[in-house]
Amino acid sequence: SRMALWHEQVSEAVRAAKEIGFPVMIRIAYALGGLGSGPCQNQEELVARVEAALSHTDQVLVEEFLKGWKEVEYEVVRDSCDNCITVCNMENFDPLGIHTGESIVVAPSQTLTNEEYHRLREISIRVVRHLGVIGECNIQFALHPSSKEYRVIEVNARLSRSSALASKATGYPLAFVAAKLALGQTLLDIDNSVTGATKACFEPALDYVVVKIPRWDLKKFRRVSTRIGSGMKSVGEVMAIGRTFEETLQKGLRMLDIGAEGLAGGAGIEFEDLKKELRFPSDERVFAVYRALKEGMSIDDIYELSRIDPWFLSKISNIVDTEENLARSRGSDPSDDMLRRAKRLGFSDRQIAHITECTDDEVRARRAKAGIRPAIKQIDTLAAEYPAKTNYLYCTYGGTEDDIGTEARTSVMVLGSGAYRIGSSVEFDWCCVNTVVALRKLGFYTIMVNCNPETVSTDFDECDRLYFEELTFETVLDIYERERSAGVILAVGGQAANNLAVRLARAGVRILGTQASSIDRAEDRHKFSRLLDELGIAQPVWRELSTFNEALAFAQDVGYPVLVRPSYVLSGAAMAVAMNDEELERFLGKAALVSREHPVVISKFILGAKEIELDGVAKNGELIAYVISEHVENAGVHSGDATMVVPPQRTYLETIRQVKKIAGRVAEALAINGPFNIQFLAKDNDVSVIECNLRASRSFPFVSKVCGTNLIDVATKVMVDWPVPKIKLKPFNLEYVGVKAPQFSFTRLKGADPTLSVEMASTGEVGCLGDDFEEAFLKSMISVGLKLPIGSVLLSTGPTESKVDFLPSAKMLANMGVGLLATDGTAKFLASHGIESKVVAWPLEGGPQAADACIKEGGVDLVINIPKNYQKEELTNGYLIRRAAADFGVFLITNIQLARRLVESLARKGAGELSCRAWQEYVNLPE
Repeated sequence: SRMALWHEQVSEAVRAAKEIGFPVMIRIAYALGGLGSGPCQNQEELVARVEAALSHTDQVLVEEFLKGWKEVEYEVVRDSCDNCITVCNMENFDPLGIHTGESIVVAPSQTLTNEEYHRLREISIRVVRHLGVIGECNIQFALHPSSKEYRVIEVNARLSRSSALASKATGYPLAFVAAKLALGQTLLDIDNSVTGATKACFEPALDYVVVKIPRWDLKKFRRVSTRIGSGMKSVGEVMAIGRTFEETLQKGLRMLDIGAEGLAGGAGIEFEDLKKELRFPSDERVFAVYRALKEGMSIDDIYELSRIDPWFLSKISNIVDTEENLARSRGSDPSDDMLRRAKRLGFSDRQIAHITECTDDEVRARRAKAGIRPAIKQIDTLAAEYPAKTNYLYCTYGGTEDDIGTEARTSVMVLGSGAYRIGSSVEFDWCCVNTVVALRKLGFYTIMVNCNPETVSTDFDECDRLYFEELTFETVLDIYERERSAGVILAVGGQAANNLAVRLARAGVRILGTQASSIDRAEDRHKFSRLLDELGIAQPVWRELSTFNEALAFAQDVGYPVLVRPSYVLSGAAMAVAMNDEELERFLGKAALVSREHPVVISKFILGAKEIELDGVAKNGELIAYVISEHVENAGVHSGDATMVVPPQRTYLETIRQVKKIAGRVAEALAINGPFNIQFLAKDNDVSVIECNLRASRSFPFVSKVCGTNLIDVATKVMVDWPVPKIKLKPFNLEYVGVKAPQFSFTRLKGADPTLSVEMASTGEVGCLGDDFEEAFLKSMISVGLKLPIGSVLLSTGPTESKVDFLPSAKMLANMGVGLLATDGTAKFLASHGIESKVVAWPLEGGPQAADACIKEGGVDLVINIPKNYQKEELTNGYLIRRAAADFGVFLITNIQLARRLVESLARKGAGELSCRAWQEYVNLPE
């Protein structure tokens, strides 16, 4: 009946598309971030997209495709007395067809005429009044680039992704105002918290430019499509504030922390086919525009290919011209005027140094001599018409004087974590906010530096002074010198802040907490491995290598598999497990890091080992609080992708005793003073250390919440040398169990292979509590997408050892009455042990009985696919099964330990039998 309904809905969509005329846009209802949406050029594309969409929802919208039109948004607030204002208008740098969450967004709009701006504003207010919205509302328009035609795309009568951006861009707290309006207050009753003198009925006026840029992490995924469109793939964003579009754009690109120093001067991104890149946008599109201008392509030609407004293109052209002028001064100092212009257009000291072939320290000294320094400006919502009391600040070279003074006081600077990305997300924001809260309670004046509009840490009322700024050495040092701060806390902002430790210390910045020399000893793989050898602490056999032949000889000597690790990374960037010579060659080529300057550490990879983590706080090298957690999956899955449990369930007491002892010795050797995290491998009570991070870790919030003791609060007191009461953490005596499970976004990442490896892939997580492991674990699995009841499972259990490992679980599933579908080898293995299953064909064999066809037609509730070799890049049957599960919203497990624990939990909790009975009753219901 499900398939019959699908066919009816698909044919209805085809009829609608023919009536409108191809190409058409498909959008799905009750979804966020453009899930499942996209343009369809013909009937074949339409049918494929609608079929996939109907596995997520029961309603699909078919509409005209307005390719190349501008996309403009307005944020509107309205109260119960019908007072209505537009708070912020924003314009997408990219034309329609690219989701606003995937696009560079500029506020206020730059290319609209006065007449266009006011006409769309008036329509926004009319629509919101007509709909009777009370509170906050977002309205999106398509605007024809040359005629006056427009379309309303959608109205979100709720706070949206754009609302956070609009709040931070204007300083007008939309959620706060919306809550007051929902409670019956009017815009005339609510004070403007920025000016302290006006009311919320004043429309914000901006005397600066704001640019939001998304951050993608597509390079982490094998086979993923890098094309961007109407479905969101980005995992984070940054917001830059400046006085020129050029300054703001270049600041934003640095804030992304992707290795680009801005647009100009060695962005290091090359393109095989520039015209194709401009016509079919990818995550590197803005660099393609820069490259095209650099190679002499005209603004008109770029506009024809990209439909990016010529105004934006001309501004990028200014950056190219300035870069060329700077390049002409190589060998001699650029003039003061040229340096001033470059800084006003957003060039960093490092960029200028790269272009003029000198060092950034020399550029900084030259700037100081010429008196070129950034002005500190306030965001005041009213373009300086009223005196502002705000602490919401940014730096710009487009101003001549500061809006604020710096008084003598004991202030502490906290560095945030920058853009959300895979591996660094809201966990570090939680750490930053809790640090600031703890400091304020102790009476310190707090200064927050961060550039992510999605975070609580960039709310101006969380701290005494907020600098919405880039987390680069240049900017942090500028702010530190102006504020004359007592010290800087780096340990809570993730890897972005930690990586600045050595340079800041050399520049005379006082680092609070663990010192830079210790951070360097722990971060540098070679130095840390040497330290463990000195302490006599076991670690996997390792070697630091700088040529490919050395790497090959070492791998053959210790035996495969081996783990390849570059230095100074977060979330396993460019880390991989090589199973043979060919894979080692491919990974070293991909990391592009095998050189004397950037050696890699290669270590023996231990198969079948358990991974254990210790999150702790040390004071002057003494361990004062710690929590040990256990991974459900064996080592080989990145800790951010692993399912974690507190307290440990299947770890020997002797192993735990050794873990604590080793952590104490490492803390003492590195003189740790603040938060840290150590990862261990354990096999038969043999414990070895993988790595140690001298900062808060991704799991700090999880372990703090499960154990009821805020470890960041403790760590903050340690870092500012405050007395710390004795901590009585009892993580092993809890009356409950906590499980953290990862959330993946493979459904959105077209083409990506949904497998787990040593490089992190998850984009979020859930934490669940239960009376025992099974309850907490099942809750966590349901929270990340497992749907009960499970009527049928598709099994493809990989290598022989995995087939043997999974056999007891397969028997449990059969005993619970779950229907087993299996690929050829798995089915034969099960049959030889007396377990019946329905054989399905491999996807490459095709036909209605193929595994992927069964998934597509809704005949499978759970897919357990254990890859034989998860690092392969070519098209395989396993990949096609995993991809079908992701595309059609079927829960997928690719790890043998996870699969076994799930089946055991279902059986022990009776959830399996219950779900199967419910399923039987459900399918036997009369029509």
